[in-house]
Amino acid sequence: MKRRALISVSDKTGVVDFARRLHALGFEIVSTGGTQKALESSGIPVLGITEVTGFPECLDGRLKTLHPAVHGGILAMRSNPEHMKQLEELGIVPIDVLVINLYPFRETILRPGVTLPEAIENIDIGGPTMLRAAAKNWQDVAVVTDPGDYDAVVCELEQGEVSRETKYALALKVFETTAQYDAMIAGYLRRVGPGGWPERLTLTFDKAQDLRYGENPHQSAAFYREIGAPAGTIAAARQLHGKELSYNNIGDAGAAVDIVKDFSVPCAVALKHANPCGVGIGSCILEAFVRAREADPVSIYGGIVALNRECDGETAAELSKLFLEIIIAPSFSPEALAILEKKQNLRLMALPGISLPNTPDMLDMKKVGGGLLVQSLDCPSPEETLRVVTRRAPTEAELTALRFGWRIVRHVKSNAVVLTTDTETVGVGPGQTNRVTALELAIKYAGDKARGSVMASDAYFPFRDCVDAAAAAGVTAIIQPGGSIRDQQSIDACDEAGIAMVFTGVRHFRH
Repeated sequence: MKRRALISVSDKTGVVDFARRLHALGFEIVSTGGTQKALESSGIPVLGITEVTGFPECLDGRLKTLHPAVHGGILAMRSNPEHMKQLEELGIVPIDVLVINLYPFRETILRPGVTLPEAIENIDIGGPTMLRAAAKNWQDVAVVTDPGDYDAVVCELEQGEVSRETKYALALKVFETTAQYDAMIAGYLRRVGPGGWPERLTLTFDKAQDLRYGENPHQSAAFYREIGAPAGTIAAARQLHGKELSYNNIGDAGAAVDIVKDFSVPCAVALKHANPCGVGIGSCILEAFVRAREADPVSIYGGIVALNRECDGETAAELSKLFLEIIIAPSFSPEALAILEKKQNLRLMALPGISLPNTPDMLDMKKVGGGLLVQSLDCPSPEETLRVVTRRAPTEAELTALRFGWRIVRHVKSNAVVLTTDTETVGVGPGQTNRVTALELAIKYAGDKARGSVMASDAYFPFRDCVDAAAAAGVTAIIQPGGSIRDQQSIDACDEAGIAMVFTGVRHFRH
């Protein structure tokens, strides 16, 4: 019995050479449209799909392969005598190799200015149908969706047959491909449609890389990139130097990037275990980094530094004095690279769009046992207005410092308290089970720098104890959401101590 291969691809990379090798093995090649023209122009004999189905392509090419002469040849089980008898009676030739890649829906929707009709027209119908049919009958049909698999498949055919193991792997790839394809379509239609949270949420990502390990060395891990991920996110960063990344490296680098995005002036962030340990701004990136480092010179050890300006030679010289895991910046000057690449294990990552702002439509997800929590991203809101609630209003300098602290505290794990000046953090109290302990930690880290600083709290004070502790440490102004039934206690405590306090009306929990 003659062997038949059906080839119909949008991405024609390598397909001519693949088809030529199949033809040399005695395969009859069936094809459609543009693929048929490409093969014929290269001198490869091709049987048009109309010759197989006896039915013309129609509806502007929308209907070509949805026909029993095609799907019977794909779905017939070779081990089933009744199936094979029916094929013979119906004059259907089995299809042994199916080569399909789908209409470029992904590339279409990622193109700026694409319209809904253009996107719809790039939804493949016949391709997924054939792929799924062939994958269902994987024992008998070698189904190829990826040009990267051409050589392996034809090499096995040149040795006799495609192995059962390879056919199974190819079938698995089909269902991964079609599942992702349908998820992209649903996601796009949801995005351009009425919005709201879908009743059924299917997410799809591409594997970017295997990681050295997970949160701990005994855990394996991989990093997956969101399709169409915004340019300024950690998924778009390019590693320039250093050993392979781990799970924690990427998580912490992403958290550091999110902080520097909040600042248009030169900003440096030192981060450890998902919490900032030092944030500084300045007239240049060197000044910003020095302030971030001096905010907590102990915790920065073994941490991550993110910069929102190019890392120049002077800044690199200061960075090189520390043991760091990662430095991420929009770019590195040749002088900076010459200095930092001397540290063999230090990862250097370039992210040109690091200053592009996050937007609320970017999803924030957290996996829990048996489920997934999904929410809009917590981004700075232009609607947040400050309301002075104490007898003393903050000075202009204090107000600048309060706004600086408020930008940072939303990036600190709750319960969160941050002490700052107008240009740098002096104490960060993250992730405590009560707010008093968070403040005590911030004061401890700040030491003498607490005196004259301002305080930001991610949520309201349930009692006046935090205000009393802040006053004892020398804090001069406080910013917090307000909203406690005991707000007046905190206001009275501020008035007694001469502290200015403002309410934002918005909390920033980060669990």
